[in-house]
Amino acid sequence: MADTPDAEPSIEEQIAAYQREFQDLDPQVEQIVSALGRLNRRMNVAYNRQTSALDLTNAEWEVLKALVLSGAPYRLGPGELAKRLGLTPAAMTHRIDRMVAEGLVTRDRDEANRVRVIVEITPEGREKWLDAMRLASVFEEELLQDLDDGERSKLGEVLTRLLRRVEDAQPDAEGRLADLD
Repeated sequence: MADTPDAEPSIEEQIAAYQREFQDLDPQVEQIVSALGRLNRRMNVAYNRQTSALDLTNAEWEVLKALVLSGAPYRLGPGELAKRLGLTPAAMTHRIDRMVAEGLVTRDRDEANRVRVIVEITPEGREKWLDAMRLASVFEEELLQDLDDGERSKLGEVLTRLLRRVEDAQPDAEGRLADLD
């Protein structure tokens, strides 16, 4: 097993242990799935460190990202934000409250429909989003530095196909981040 008792076993060690217990295991499939899972976890840790260095939580980053993805003027209703992030309205309200207090977003009544509330990214929130994107871009380029353009293109295509397959099989899981908060 791994060097220390608390260390995660290598993928090869994991596959060998699984094969002892489950003889029908396809080691090639397990290698791919295990590597993807570990890569995802380690990338999340790296992104978490980056957002923390910017005094931003991953939860706040997700809201800023959703607002930017909505396009200029970077405004959405709280219900739409909650739906996009897979959150309950109460959880979204709590998150927006924190972000308003931190000056990352504003929450105002829609002038066209006074019943409707609009959340909009502030210049400070947009700058934090840009800072996070700059850090992530450097990290991601370093991550993929050993792949040439053709390999990057092929990897992107293959991962997108896998993602679509999971989304088709689990349509209720689209965009759900609530389990990660």
